[in-house]
Amino acid sequence: MLDHWTEWLESGSRIDVIYTDLEKAFNKLPHRRLISKLYSYRGRKQRVKIDEVLSEWSDVLSGIPQGSILGPIVFNIYINDLIESCGMMF
Repeated sequence: MLDHWTEWLESGSRIDVIYTDLEKAFNKLPHRRLISKLYSYRGRKQRVKIDEVLSEWSDVLSGIPQGSILGPIVFNIYINDLIESCGMMF
């Protein structure tokens, strides 16, 4: 992003930036709303484009939505109990 901003500034463009502090927001997430958002990722479909040819749509049966803010959090939730489930005790 910094490379883009530098290019824009050098070309005389203007940049508007909004900074947000979400640190405390994560402490106030309603569980029901979070679960509802997780369910919204069900039923996803994907297809592939090579040159100008598109494949048929396919159901996405696994994986985490790429490029989402929620993706890394869902992954962390999924692996959070990995040590306990593997029987490793420290």
